[in-house]
Amino acid sequence: MGFFDRLSRLLRANANAALSSVEDPGKILDQSVADMQSDLVKLRQAVATAIASQKRIQNQAEQSEAQAKTWYERAELALKKGEEDLAREALSRRKTYQDTATTLNTQLQSQAGQVEQLKKSLVALEGKIAEAKTKKDMLKARAQAAKAQEQLQSAVNGLGTNNAMAAFEQMEEKVQVLEARSQAAAELAGADLESQFAALQGGNDVDDELAALKTRLSGAPAPVALPAPEGPLPQLEPVKVAEVDADLEQLKRSIDKL
Repeated sequence: MGFFDRLSRLLRANANAALSSVEDPGKILDQSVADMQSDLVKLRQAVATAIASQKRIQNQAEQSEAQAKTWYERAELALKKGEEDLAREALSRRKTYQDTATTLNTQLQSQAGQVEQLKKSLVALEGKIAEAKTKKDMLKARAQAAKAQEQLQSAVNGLGTNNAMAAFEQMEEKVQVLEARSQAAAELAGADLESQFAALQGGNDVDDELAALKTRLSGAPAPVALPAPEGPLPQLEPVKVAEVDADLEQLKRSIDKL
């Protein structure tokens, strides 16, 4: 295979691929029906022309036959009058018209066959156009549905690398990180509160021991210390300052009375 043959085939293949990629089935269907309609108009014109020609040939044949009959009658008249030469001339004219009529009738038969074939072709084309119009809308709907399905599938396949989906997943991960930090901060706050109460309890033990030592040295009976709570303190729900102000004031007054 020569270089130019291969190059020509390659160019034709690329051209066909380019045309296939830009073809719109809906537009192609509409154009196909329009082309068939144009062919139908041309065929109707051809049928009309053929029928008109048939009518004209038929009229000419009838006129020739009528002239042949007229010249035969004239030949009879001339012969009756003893005009043999005139009768011979009339019969010659009659033969000319008869030959013309015979030729025209032969053409008329051929023309009738052509007209009949054109009429059959016209009916067949009209049927094909009607069928094409019926199928066209259905094919266009199927093409649109297939195109929509293809676009939807492409969108679904592209979700994994889509920027919007990636951003959504990133924000979801960020929210999870923020929630984890919030839970950790809450746990640390609770642990800090426990340590504060433990320090207070530890301070009370030292103070009690100091008071007991002072009492022992002074000879007075040692005060009885309250037993320490067993196990860790229960988790305390945070309350508003306004809710404990009244309890705090009452506690202060009771301490002052001691």
